[in-house]
Amino acid sequence: MDDSHRRFLQGLMRSGIVDEPRAKQLHRNCCNVHNNHLDDYINTINSNLEPMFMQIRKGMCENSGVQHYALVNMIETDVTRMTSDYADHELEIFRKIMDLVLNSDTGTAYSTEILNCANTLTKKTKKKDTEQLLNRLVRDNWLTEKEGEYCLSTRCIIEMEQYIRTMYQDQVKVCRICHNIVFQGQICENPTCGIKIHNPCVVRFFQGATEPRCPACNDIWPHEFQQSRSICLNPATEGSGSCIC
Repeated sequence: MDDSHRRFLQGLMRSGIVDEPRAKQLHRNCCNVHNNHLDDYINTINSNLEPMFMQIRKGMCENSGVQHYALVNMIETDVTRMTSDYADHELEIFRKIMDLVLNSDTGTAYSTEILNCANTLTKKTKKKDTEQLLNRLVRDNWLTEKEGEYCLSTRCIIEMEQYIRTMYQDQVKVCRICHNIVFQGQICENPTCGIKIHNPCVVRFFQGATEPRCPACNDIWPHEFQQSRSICLNPATEGSGSCIC
């Protein structure tokens, strides 16, 4: 690993998570010679991070389909990675939010559901304090919010993937196309099938198909779909020209 790799890593650490266009720009800025692919470049960094139990991981924004890169601590696989920034009762609320999201077909949780859950915990939290916590979780890029509905951010999905797969084995679904975990997407309506596919994966898979059919059971795919946007639908960043979810 040379100085260019270290500059790239420092840039990523400053941002926490970057989308693929910005990762490529950072790669170009750090390298004098552009003769290696971004993923090969990151693999070189990861091989040096392995003894420190760190890794740069890639994941997709479920809204835009844009790939993102984040630096992940491989030892702290659950919400304990957040203990330096959040109190124990706040982490308990965050776990409840994850429960709501994982048990929802839409991959979202309404603010009213979250407020009701927070009121049932051992340490009851005032509505105002819970609302402030939700704002912090969005600001810190653990959640995204639109019109009162909250979902796990791309950063959260990348960093918490191992925890989610372990703790929610019965609830978590894996996208039939990309084989990554999926929260927001389309579900096959065949009761004996029920596979789920990311919205951006649906668009890519069925592109040009006159009669889309489920890739698992071959039933007609009943849902409408349209081209994913190139930027995140998170209102906090919409219009910025890049996806920061």
